[in-house]
Amino acid sequence: MNMKLRKTTQYEDVRPDHKAILRLVGFRSSILDLGCGSGELLHLLIRKKKARGQGIEIDEQAIRDCVARRLTVSQGDIDSGLVDYQNKSFDYVILNQSLQQVKRVDSVLQDALRVGKKVIVGFPNFAYYRSRFQIFFGGKTSVTKALPFRWYETPNLHFLSISDFVDYCRVKKIKVERKVFLNNSENIVLFPNLFAQTGIFLISN
Repeated sequence: MNMKLRKTTQYEDVRPDHKAILRLVGFRSSILDLGCGSGELLHLLIRKKKARGQGIEIDEQAIRDCVARRLTVSQGDIDSGLVDYQNKSFDYVILNQSLQQVKRVDSVLQDALRVGKKVIVGFPNFAYYRSRFQIFFGGKTSVTKALPFRWYETPNLHFLSISDFVDYCRVKKIKVERKVFLNNSENIVLFPNLFAQTGIFLISN
């Protein structure tokens, strides 16, 4: 009974997108987390998947949080490129909740695909139906759980949908190996561009 309880609750305090990425990453993998924030995801992957990981982050307070978690992190702007990293030097490069914040999306993604054998991309779906309703009926930029910022304080520069990213991968001939669509903790199977708040893609060249 106790064993069953531990099994079902061990990830209950973990963010749904972090849980999904945890399932996508192989055991004892090497990871580069671009825009790693305070290091919650990277720390989780090291602890649960025995990963060898490092992060890149620009925010000084977030870097201090990473150091407090004993993570290896470099201060840098991922828009500046990954020239210090060799081709396919990591099993996974992760861009979770950071792609929509970079200036040069195409350049950053191509560099991530060069450095990583596989790339995991997670982003908020700007075509989520509640966002559409808020814009259509309220006439204002939407604020949702996945998009909690007001227009004047948002770090987001690009407002992409799940369909936008699928089209991008098709045009750029990027292979989509797996995809996960989430609405809070629920997996969305039907019409994800309408009903999912978050899209997570495992991609490769």
